Amino acid sequence: MTQSESSTTLDEALSRLHTTGPEHEGYLSNHGPMAVEALVRHGRTAAEVHHWIDGYRSKLEEMPAAGNLRLDEENWREYLGRPRHLADWTGHFGRLMDQRPWREVLAQWWPRLLPGILGGATHPAIRVGHAVRTLLADGDSAPRTAELAQALGYWAARSLPPATPVTLSGAHRPARALAEVPRVPSRRGGLLSRVGRLPDTPGWPAAVRAPRPARGPEDARELLSELVCEAVRRYAEGAHGEPVMLVHSATAPNAVLRTLPALPRELWVPSYTAAWLAAATVTAAYAPTDARPVPAAVPGTAEEAFERAAAHGDEHVIKLADTALDVAAAAPHYAATALAAVDRACELVAKPAWTARS
Repeated sequence: MTQSESSTTLDEALSRLHTTGPEHEGYLSNHGPMAVEALVRHGRTAAEVHHWIDGYRSKLEEMPAAGNLRLDEENWREYLGRPRHLADWTGHFGRLMDQRPWREVLAQWWPRLLPGILGGATHPAIRVGHAVRTLLADGDSAPRTAELAQALGYWAARSLPPATPVTLSGAHRPARALAEVPRVPSRRGGLLSRVGRLPDTPGWPAAVRAPRPARGPEDARELLSELVCEAVRRYAEGAHGEPVMLVHSATAPNAVLRTLPALPRELWVPSYTAAWLAAATVTAAYAPTDARPVPAAVPGTAEEAFERAAAHGDEHVIKLADTALDVAAAAPHYAATALAAVDRACELVAKPAWTARS
């Protein structure tokens, strides 16, 4: 597809998905906008993208109705992290996008939302990263700015700050720091339950502070890129622990990395700190204690690896492949492992039921 055709396909896909809510079944995230952005970005045709939506939409729900709440500069803190006001938050960001350039809205709200990156199991932040990538690469359109508004509204409604603020004070680079993250002893419940056990997990307080702080914006970007690469490598070794949830240990920091170019440089250092917290938390909650040798990737190109992920059809596999291809392009010495991670996801994540009916 040409860039014009890709932009049209994405706008049509987002418009279809914007009639649905950001969650279904009470708490599960709607991955549709993120997955279709990745599918279009990696060359899937309009027919393929809309076919994927046809299958995926069957489990989604309508966008909830907004209430009478009018959010403003005086009351927004009071309603941060309140899911019942999700539609109110989405409407608030929609109005802001109508009034001001999207970069201004993002720059104002990013530091307000960043401490709550764990909210919604990091999905809102990941959705913001996909929306920003499109706006930076392809320019503005009504569906693209609406997608950023919905992503920011979802994040505000699900914001979940850590129990105590994280300050990096160690000397480790991301690879060693991730290797030393302890595991939550009990694997019961979802991410929220496991996050609640972290303060009492032996070794966690020291481990979460262990990375060295970024020395400036460029250093923050370098460390963040290394964190994404290492998270993808560790997925290839440890996906057997929890192949779906561990995807977010890589996709959450990568969403932050994608957003940096749209942000004022003074926000890059705190962005790295928040991305580290997300990767470390998901690792502590879901990574296994036994790493396995990274299997050899299926021979072929990165594009062929993404084709396998798209054919698999699961939204997490598609998003993991999207991040793995970023890693393969940015860090050639990680390329083989990154493509092996894609194949591990294809192997271990169950294929959606609708693909069998296709």
